[in-house]
Amino acid sequence: MSTETHLITVHGLNVVVVRKAIKNLHLGVYPPNGRVRVAAPLAVSNDAVRLAIVGKLGWIKRQRAKFKAQPRLSEREMVSGESHYYLGRRYRLRIVERRGTGKVLLYNSALELHVQQNISAAQREEVLKQWYREQLRALIPPLLQKWQDALGVKVSEWGIKRMKTKWGSCNTKSRRIWLNLELAKKPVQCLEYIIVHEMLHLLEKKHNEIFISYIDKFFPKWRFFREELNRSPLPHENWRY
Repeated sequence: MSTETHLITVHGLNVVVVRKAIKNLHLGVYPPNGRVRVAAPLAVSNDAVRLAIVGKLGWIKRQRAKFKAQPRLSEREMVSGESHYYLGRRYRLRIVERRGTGKVLLYNSALELHVQQNISAAQREEVLKQWYREQLRALIPPLLQKWQDALGVKVSEWGIKRMKTKWGSCNTKSRRIWLNLELAKKPVQCLEYIIVHEMLHLLEKKHNEIFISYIDKFFPKWRFFREELNRSPLPHENWRY
């Protein structure tokens, strides 16, 4: 699918406009800084795009204000005493310098990172991210099986990756879902909610009334967990995705 991307300014607001072969215009405000993006059909004029943005200015400002007010983690230095999260709980980081392959040990209130001496903060962070990935790889399969049985759908493939603006995504054609690595830091019910959300797109592609009726039926507390994700501290804006 061919796309065209350009930047426009509306009432002092910079907006990224992506034109592609779609039927409807979509406007979104994305973390961490409230970036505004419009996906517009190729045939829609710039004036029509501007008009749509003007009509949503109040909503856009409210969304940006939410992101601004949301707690934000400080930049990670990967040193002992820092707070890090796993499945919704906060742990104190404890650095243990040792020879051999890096590893992570989890205790009642501490997350112990075993690494070689003199490696950089980025390298320490990479060891921790790999551990997060391994934990998700263990947590996801039983949840997928549970919800494949409940929803009567089959996921052909799934994967984990770092995503800047989404907790998950679903390619309905290939029946593949992707889950954000950051979900390892959130309560497991949030992970389950995102899995259900993405799997339901195999029954209904759009976020319409049919989709809402499905998620209300199968995961009635989804709004609570969506708010839990929205309330979670945002990563530092220099977080390396």
